[in-house]
Amino acid sequence: MDRVVIVGAGPVGVGAAILLAQRGVPCLVLDRYPEPYPLPRAVHVDDEVMRILQEIGVAEDFLRLSRPGLGLRLLDARHRVMAEFRRDSTSGPHGYPQANMFDQPDLERLLRARMAALEGIEFIGGAEVFAADSSSVRYRLTSDNTEHTVPASAVLGCDGANSTVRTLIGAQRLDLRFAERWLVVDGVCESDLEAWGGVHQVCDPRRAASFMQLGPQRYRWEFRLFDHEPLLDVEPLLSPWLRGTGVRIVRRAEYTFRAAVADPWRSGRTFLLGDAAHETPPFIGQGLGAGLRDAYNLAWKLAADLQTPGGAPDLLDSYERERSPHVRAQIRLAKVAGWAMTGGQDRAAAVRRVVLGAIWRLPGLKGLALRSTSPPLRGVGSGRRAGTLSPQPRVMLDDGERLLDEALGPGWSVLCPDGRAVSPDSGHRVVRVTPELDPSGRLRRWLRGRTVVLRPDRVVHATR
Repeated sequence: MDRVVIVGAGPVGVGAAILLAQRGVPCLVLDRYPEPYPLPRAVHVDDEVMRILQEIGVAEDFLRLSRPGLGLRLLDARHRVMAEFRRDSTSGPHGYPQANMFDQPDLERLLRARMAALEGIEFIGGAEVFAADSSSVRYRLTSDNTEHTVPASAVLGCDGANSTVRTLIGAQRLDLRFAERWLVVDGVCESDLEAWGGVHQVCDPRRAASFMQLGPQRYRWEFRLFDHEPLLDVEPLLSPWLRGTGVRIVRRAEYTFRAAVADPWRSGRTFLLGDAAHETPPFIGQGLGAGLRDAYNLAWKLAADLQTPGGAPDLLDSYERERSPHVRAQIRLAKVAGWAMTGGQDRAAAVRRVVLGAIWRLPGLKGLALRSTSPPLRGVGSGRRAGTLSPQPRVMLDDGERLLDEALGPGWSVLCPDGRAVSPDSGHRVVRVTPELDPSGRLRRWLRGRTVVLRPDRVVHATR
């Protein structure tokens, strides 16, 4: 079997390589830079994405480097709280805190170490890809300017918003009509600011802003820039938050937050993942998570295709069909959230304050705002829950308490209520959900007496 060639060694590319290697698929990872990008970028993943990091094998180490986010506070221009939406900081339905704040270089170090520990993955840094098709990739080493050609069983373009692979396959970048300039500042303070442990969003049309703590004495600020406005002096922007505390600026950069999606995501056996396939505004914290969802969705399908005589073309066809509508739905939500929190003029801001206050007073709407469950995937299997992600409570195995995914293993599985007969398809692992296995009763309450078939990515394929 030729190797899968992955272009781009950010979290999505390295994550995809690990997921494939764990399924016995050899990979070659190429990146134009020899070392990981050293400065912070992504800062949040939810509990669904934590399950992917669990599958990759870095969740426990990641928890030691991250901190639970308590939720979201909406502030007015004077930093008075208009509304507060709290998240579960202990364990949500997927076994992890619903919001997890972190410094991206920390995650990248964990992923690179995990990649290096696995057999079947080769990494080449300083490699600029200039040609690719479904059977080979050509790249140039920046160290000596030599050109190389490698055969490929498939090519994954994980090379970011300015993707070379996207250009090479002729995919279009569809503008979804959102572009805002923001100033992003990361800093390390001399002492802890004793701020509330969630995200603060300043809903001020004159200067929308965000503030969050990433770790001990590590903080991020984001400030909206208007069109043609010059890059701002950081000191007066930070002073209301610092209150005299000294800060060392780690990064100060302007970004344009965009909404876009590639069309198509695939040409033959070449696929786009992460920012190469889609860009989303950061207002619901799903940018990196969307890319890792791409990797998890595609990895098990590509492994099955490569390891099945005659391949599994229907599985490969389902990658874009499932992921593109899911991403578009999250982009729409991010755009709406961005407008609600930062957009509008003075009159709109006044109306927005009244509406947010009303939402805070209505438990039903508040619960909807707090829900972290992502949209179901379309066109998956059969039954009411098809396309949704199963929960992951702790279960009791012979060797002690474990999270559910550890009991399910890497392949297809069947969750069967105790006492119900089941004839599983070949290769499906049957897990009988007894009171002994499920002492909390959470899994039995979710099953409601039904038998559920789960795909390797824990998405419900069918209920019976």
